[in-house]
Amino acid sequence: MQRHIDLGQNISARKRNVRQLVKQSKIVLGGNKKLKIYGTLNCPSGKRMKTENRVFFSSEKEAIMNGYRPCGNCLKQKYQDWKNESI
Repeated sequence: MQRHIDLGQNISARKRNVRQLVKQSKIVLGGNKKLKIYGTLNCPSGKRMKTENRVFFSSEKEAIMNGYRPCGNCLKQKYQDWKNESI
């Protein structure tokens, strides 16, 4: 289900391409592919994750469709709603 955007082979190319896609509003959320969590691009938790675990989404719908849950840090209310639905 997940579609991948080719961000480039090396770190500097990836960073440049991510910045460009954010400016173009083609990337609005980030996620951790290992933990299956998505959140805002400026989330402190997201900034600490390993680069190889980072994924990006163009919408919340795309993240949810790929099986990701909201971050409990930057999306507190959405996380609580998700948690209550999961019980």
